[in-house]
Amino acid sequence: MKIDVYSDTICPWCFIGKRRLERALAERPQPDLELTWRPFQLNPEMPAGGMDRQRYLELKFGGPAGAKQTYDNVRQAGRSEGIDFAFEQIGRTPNTLDSHRLIRLAGEAGRQEAVVQALFDAYFLEARDIGNLDVLVAAAEAAGLDPAQARAYLESEEDAEAVKAEDARARHIGIQGVPTYILADKYVLSGAHPPEVLFHMFELGHQEDAAEVEPGGA
Repeated sequence: MKIDVYSDTICPWCFIGKRRLERALAERPQPDLELTWRPFQLNPEMPAGGMDRQRYLELKFGGPAGAKQTYDNVRQAGRSEGIDFAFEQIGRTPNTLDSHRLIRLAGEAGRQEAVVQALFDAYFLEARDIGNLDVLVAAAEAAGLDPAQARAYLESEEDAEAVKAEDARARHIGIQGVPTYILADKYVLSGAHPPEVLFHMFELGHQEDAAEVEPGGA
């Protein structure tokens, strides 16, 4: 079963969605699952060095009051999943291109899930700037990657255009928000759904796998 998860590393609903997916997989393990994390930047025009958090909130929500109304709902959903978001401590909203490059690098080592988790922890729980090179390298090391290799990779421009192309493709096929799950390259499920909904996706995936097996095949 193949599932691609489009997400952004500064998307709180993506963190919640990851936790719910983990619960679904714990209750109904999928040993044949091929899960890949794909990039989607909520703020593709964000300056390379990121932006002061308060300035970002003013531009996106009209200020802290507007942000509070939005984040109160997110905070409540997060608590139901054991996530204590540290929104008030976040000082900077980063450009997430390099964090997505790191996730891509982690895929080559089979450590994507661990890196995604390390990035969510760093940003949402520890209020660290995941656009910062040292923070990214620390996340890589925490996830079991070679920190020297990760630093050299991030200091280069390797895979930057590939990540941008993946992001552009996501928009081209109609993805407008994250998390979004694409099953078997054709079925789309958008939103941080609870396990009960994800179970239906698993069932559909098994139906797809069964349909690919021809009767009498070797």
